Amino acid sequence: AAGLPADAVQLVTTTDRAAVGAMLAAEGAIDLIIPRGGKSLVARVQAQARVPVLAHLDGINHVFVHASADAAMARDVVVNAKMRRTGVCGAMETLLIDRGYPDPAALVAALKDAGCVVRGDPAEAAFGDLVEPASEADWDTEYLDAICSVALVDGVEGALAHIARHASGHTDAIVAADADVAERFLAEVDSAIVLWNASTQFADGGEFGLGAEIGIATGRLHARGPVALEGLTTYKWLGRGTGQVRP
Repeated sequence: AAGLPADAVQLVTTTDRAAVGAMLAAEGAIDLIIPRGGKSLVARVQAQARVPVLAHLDGINHVFVHASADAAMARDVVVNAKMRRTGVCGAMETLLIDRGYPDPAALVAALKDAGCVVRGDPAEAAFGDLVEPASEADWDTEYLDAICSVALVDGVEGALAHIARHASGHTDAIVAADADVAERFLAEVDSAIVLWNASTQFADGGEFGLGAEIGIATGRLHARGPVALEGLTTYKWLGRGTGQVRP
């Protein structure tokens, strides 16, 4: 009805897994593959593709509450980042709290009151019986459920170190009133989306004004972050001359 070619959109109807392998090797026939599915599918595509791939795996996202954070803002951001929708890739999976923050227990209690299971170190006096024991695997787990890990860290340095070690490069946020600390966090966290005083649930192409989102890419090239039509656009250069030659 819009005048587009009938074959502009095509559907491969076979469910044979061999078709995936054929597509991954189709250099010259396929310009870009955007896998949407489980971790095993995305990992296979990234490992075997001979054509460009735009994909992300885990959304292991952090919210760091700095000592300077406003308590009401911190509570609202933390609860929203985890509990608004637990199954989206922008959901917070780990809460990091500055040891200098005056009331870490209030943040954990707010998550529990919202129906979240919280895992951390019960030996931390600030947590006590508010948390279940966390394992090493928890820091690298995308729960996609009402479960969250929590840790106390030593200032922004501790938060940066934890995120560098465990984050997936998707979305990380800081809650802070100290602008210098926040700007350092924004500059040094190497994720596709880094936020200051905002919920990680804003990790969405529509919220960024990009229109319909294809996905959120955690690589560095060619597109990174929420990807929509503009991010998938490539260039064609046209040169018109009258006989010019380059010396």
